[in-house]
Amino acid sequence: KRSWGTEQGESSPAASCFPCTLLLLASVPLFCLSASIVSLHEDNVTTLSATFVSYLNSAEEVPIQVLREREAKWLEMLNSWDKWMAKKHKKVKERCQKGIPPSLRGRAWLFLTGGKVRREQNQGKFLELDNQPGDPKWVDIIERDLHRQFPFHEMFAARGGHGQQDLFRVLKAYTLHRPEEGYCQAQAPIAAVLLMHMPAEDAFWVLVQICEKYLPGYYSTGLEAIQLDGEILYALLRRVSPVAHRHLKKHKLEPILYMTEWFMCAFSRTLPWASVLRVWDMFLCEGVKILFRVGLVLLKCTLGSQEKLKACQGLYETMELLRAIQPQYIQESFLVHEVIELVVSEKDIEKEHNAQLRRWKESHGDLHCKSPPRMHGAKAIMAADPPSRQDLRQRPTIIVESPLAPKTDGVSADNGKQSRMTQEGKQRETILPPQETVYNPYLPSSDPSPLLEHMTVKVSKESLSSAEHDTYL
Repeated sequence: KRSWGTEQGESSPAASCFPCTLLLLASVPLFCLSASIVSLHEDNVTTLSATFVSYLNSAEEVPIQVLREREAKWLEMLNSWDKWMAKKHKKVKERCQKGIPPSLRGRAWLFLTGGKVRREQNQGKFLELDNQPGDPKWVDIIERDLHRQFPFHEMFAARGGHGQQDLFRVLKAYTLHRPEEGYCQAQAPIAAVLLMHMPAEDAFWVLVQICEKYLPGYYSTGLEAIQLDGEILYALLRRVSPVAHRHLKKHKLEPILYMTEWFMCAFSRTLPWASVLRVWDMFLCEGVKILFRVGLVLLKCTLGSQEKLKACQGLYETMELLRAIQPQYIQESFLVHEVIELVVSEKDIEKEHNAQLRRWKESHGDLHCKSPPRMHGAKAIMAADPPSRQDLRQRPTIIVESPLAPKTDGVSADNGKQSRMTQEGKQRETILPPQETVYNPYLPSSDPSPLLEHMTVKVSKESLSSAEHDTYL
């Protein structure tokens, strides 16, 4: 069934974080508690507290200076994205593996997926879809699912709040964009994670790219694509961990029973929040092979030795173990290291895909849902549809002149020089210098800036428009 959520799987709390405060909280670890590990009942308060602490400790702490350097490198890449992807893709991949700086993660995801290009090529499309009423069948299901997505996250805690409103807008727009596919519950956590990092219009186009390029067919009726990938995962496991493969085969544990939520939600409801973000950084850069690697690492670490199998002698015990992965195996640094080291390539996945497709046709006949070919990451997406420089151009609407910039002496005896300086000053007001350091009001400081003395911070009750990218920096 497409509506596969259960009461236990519907509540996956995440840390309260807001995109515009991520720069301030750059050194503070974020987390996400999986509902399969702990449920929120009174008799589980101790378990919740222990899990909370363990997840806080699972995140890597990046020194502030290193973070600032990475931000500068990513800003440079985003300003010349086509050149970097064409000539230095390996460096882009390495920087995604190290982790995208939180302050630029939303913008980086938009560029990696090709969502930026799709948005530029379809100006006004999201607004047009947003203004349409939508199919009542899908609207009703979406509305019932809104409160289940990260209910302890600041954006989605309030019923009818701006987070739930934007989530509804994005999911409804997708059903109008792809009416033949409609809505699948697994799309909701994907869209929610995106909305934590970008405005609704950007989140919509990134969701479109994930559904059409990264995971085509995953959310279609019948879920044939996810079943095929389950068989691919099972076949790859034979090479990666023969012990785990034999155990699953012995107990006839079908891949669809344990990997559906993993892959369809891109591990957003399975891993600690810090690990989710690192996995997504790599997934949106390198493609679905990252999801396969994560799945293989979890299976190998959980079922990869006879010693570990002593605790799960049957199907039920094995399922319980896979629903509650031990914290040390999903800790950020450990998981990312294992994923990078595991050798599973696009060729391995495509080879196994063709083999499983032949077996599927022999046993089930032709696929009912004809999905477009899968794109393995950002480079393949850009190569399939090369963007123009205009499509990649960043369009900031808020330009802040840095108080640290050198002041221009307004007094000059030479009227010609003064006129020229005035003209240059006007140009500086409209053109953002590429190397100029933009003042950041979120940096902690013992000496508050005079710019903030009379500023009153208010919580906005409205969604940010897609044009306000600079508010997320």
